[in-house]
Amino acid sequence: MKRLKSKLLSMKSDTTTYSAMYEGSMTVIPASSMPPYIDYSSTYYNQNIGFDISVTHKLAQDKPTVVISIPCATLGIDIPDKSTESAEADFCLRAIKKYIDELNAELYNRSRPDNENGRYYLCVPGGEIIKRNTAYFTLCPQKDYTNGSGDTVYLLDDEESRPPLMCLCIRIQVQLPKKKLRKAVQMLCRDLPDAIDRFVLDFDIEGLKKAAELAKKQSAIREWLKNSNYCAFLANGSILPRAKGTDLPMLNAIPFRSTPDDEIEICGVRGMGIKKGVTVITGGGYSGKSTLLNAISSGIYDHAIGDGRELCITDESAVTISAEDGRSVKHVNVSPFIKWLPGGDTSDFSTDHASGSTSQAANIMEAVDCNAKLLLIDEDKSATNFMICDRMMKALIEKEPITPFTDRVNELYKIHGVSTILVIGGSGEYLSVADKIYMMEDYLIRDVTDMAKAICDSQGMITELPPPASWIQKRTLYSDRFSAYPEGSGTEKLEVSDMGFVIIGDEKIDVRGLHDVVSTRQLDALGFMLRYLEASNNERKLEIKKKIDDLYRQIDEEGIDFLYSSFFTTCGRFLDLPRKQELMALIDRMRKINIVKSGD
Repeated sequence: MKRLKSKLLSMKSDTTTYSAMYEGSMTVIPASSMPPYIDYSSTYYNQNIGFDISVTHKLAQDKPTVVISIPCATLGIDIPDKSTESAEADFCLRAIKKYIDELNAELYNRSRPDNENGRYYLCVPGGEIIKRNTAYFTLCPQKDYTNGSGDTVYLLDDEESRPPLMCLCIRIQVQLPKKKLRKAVQMLCRDLPDAIDRFVLDFDIEGLKKAAELAKKQSAIREWLKNSNYCAFLANGSILPRAKGTDLPMLNAIPFRSTPDDEIEICGVRGMGIKKGVTVITGGGYSGKSTLLNAISSGIYDHAIGDGRELCITDESAVTISAEDGRSVKHVNVSPFIKWLPGGDTSDFSTDHASGSTSQAANIMEAVDCNAKLLLIDEDKSATNFMICDRMMKALIEKEPITPFTDRVNELYKIHGVSTILVIGGSGEYLSVADKIYMMEDYLIRDVTDMAKAICDSQGMITELPPPASWIQKRTLYSDRFSAYPEGSGTEKLEVSDMGFVIIGDEKIDVRGLHDVVSTRQLDALGFMLRYLEASNNERKLEIKKKIDDLYRQIDEEGIDFLYSSFFTTCGRFLDLPRKQELMALIDRMRKINIVKSGD
């Protein structure tokens, strides 16, 4: 850090730009008789640990982004394989928080803002383990020089090979204190390196091994589910309720316990397997039925040790469905659920302001088109007239345009292989069409399928189902309005709002209905991913699913950070990778793009 200290102390004490730090110029003295030359590197070293410092964006010159690269060998860990690297990086990110918190505690003064006190910003994840740009493993160059005075460095002349090393990389941001250059020097050149040294010295190898072992078990359960007759698994002993206002497990909560007939063992773990098909979860108010559905939904992602839902594993393609009044719909075939509309073709349905029923129909059709094999639906978040129409209402209303979900839910599974898990509290219509029915009472689950079917038989609840429908979507996206540039402007626009909107080009996309987005960092990533798809396109017709597949392959090879651009000053610097389903759902909600119905 000697070179960084020299850079900082060469600046004016009231600097706000720190340009010399970012530029990183240095005079290089070669080992041979070659003359000295000027090189540029904004990576500064404390022994073998690199601190790469870059501008976050033009409005945050005093809040640099720092990527700390720690060789795996320094931590005493093996190079992680693909199956565990996200979990191991996640463990390290959570472990380093203690040391960053200690630094911030020393800086904190509640009577002054961060830009006067100084502050270190670290990504603080929820329970989920996700591919991130804030903790990852990659090859990084080794330091190949010794420091001289000032900006002078001497290249090593020991004839040793110094290939890139596999490193743990942690991305943080540092708010430097306003007009306090010596304090900034202390923060970057002494306090932060010392904290990282303590992290390395205290590194919990056994904890890392446990995280890797859990990741392998989670992966094995997911692979088992893919080749089984089950769509979800909840391990016995899991803590499903969350503490109020947090994502942490509730203290003294009742551990989950499978019903006896549904208890299975996967990879040495016993718990409840939920079979593919139609599953209803019912119960009285505050019984835990929505908590159970939320736990199933959370199982889309792996979870870290201590979350309580570590071994709650769900089909990764699952999509949470709700009504979404006011959303934009572009040329979607909703005819399985909407038979007719005044002056409209429901096999080619468009609106800028969908109703509860038409929005829920579109959400299901789009999820199926994105290869979702499991739908998660809570009655409380659904349109009542879309979910059910009982026998009496069917008899009374002869000209009803809506085919309720009850009439299609079995068809979805039997013909298309799409299972559904529903939380139902106020309607018995789903009891007759469900394969399995569970009752929640005081957060305990029991199988009431036989009891519910007996009630259906006594009531004569036999539903006459409509003929099978066409679920095929025939849509083409054209590139003429698929752009980050507002009409008539030569400057791109991208903002991600805390209120639940992605603003790009002329679009203001409402993303509040994307229930499987679990962090604001995923929203920022969605904005950058959409911008990349728009900027990299040079075709009139877009094969959007192929382009999304190609993008994810590139992310897998290069990491997600290549998407970030410092040009967009309102977007966060920390990114979490969302699923393809959420990216496609974002595009589906755009209002101004040119999507048309394709020919047969």
